[in-house]
Amino acid sequence: MYVEELRDLLQCGVKWELNEHPTTNTDTVSKIQPQTTTNKMSTTVVPPIAPVQTISQSTAVAMAARPNDIDALCRMIAEFGHPLRDSATNVVLPSIATNPNGLVIVTDMPGADDDATGKILSGQSGELMDKMLAAIGMSRDNVSIIPMLFWRTPGGRGPSRNETDLARPFVDKAIEMLAPRVILTMGTLPATELGNIQLARDHGTVIDLANGIKLVAMYHPNYLILKPTAKRDAWTTLQNIQKLLKTV
Repeated sequence: MYVEELRDLLQCGVKWELNEHPTTNTDTVSKIQPQTTTNKMSTTVVPPIAPVQTISQSTAVAMAARPNDIDALCRMIAEFGHPLRDSATNVVLPSIATNPNGLVIVTDMPGADDDATGKILSGQSGELMDKMLAAIGMSRDNVSIIPMLFWRTPGGRGPSRNETDLARPFVDKAIEMLAPRVILTMGTLPATELGNIQLARDHGTVIDLANGIKLVAMYHPNYLILKPTAKRDAWTTLQNIQKLLKTV
C-alpha cells in the first residue's frame, strides 16, 4: 500500500528517493523530498501517454477510392494522416502533365530537395531528369510524375513496409486516373513495388502489367549523378521509351 502511494506521488511530478538499505531504524522509506523551489509543493501533473493511433491499410484503400478526379485525389493525399506526415517538411504531390503523351514516371520517395520545396524531383536530380526528357522531345508538360511515397522519411532512410503500403493505394489510384500507356519507374522502390524488377539486373527491361500498361525500369537520376557511366544505359532506355510510345 505504501509503495502504491509513492508511485502516485511520482506520477504527480514529485521527486522522491527510496533507499534499499536505510540508515535509520525505520524499515522502508527514508524520506520523501518534494521537488520545489519554494515552500509550496509542485502541483505539476504528468499526463498519461496516449497510445499511438495507426491508420489501417483498409482505411487508406477506402480514402483513395473516394476521389473522382486527380485534383481531388491530390487533396486527399495532402489530408491523409500518414505516419510520415508529421516528420516531413512538406507533402510532395504528383506532378500532373497539362498535355499528357501517354507516359507516366513513378519515382522513388522524395529527396531532401523535394521535401524542402514540396515538388517531386527538385534540385540536381530534377535538372538531370528535365534534360533526359528534353533529349527525347518531352517535358513535365506532357509527362506526369508520381512518387511512391508522398513524404520524405526521417534522414532519408528506407521506408518501412507499412509506410509503403499505406501510400500505395493513392499511387495506384493516380495511375488509374492518368491511364498511361507506358510507365517508366525511376529508382529501386518503384521498380520492385510495381514490376517486381531488380535493378540493375533488369534495367531497361519492358514488362506487361495486368492492365495492359507497359512498364520499363530505369535508374534514378540521383544514381546517374553518382555514377555517370550508367548514363549510357539510361540513354538507351529513354530511346526505347520514345519508340515504345509510338507502338502502344
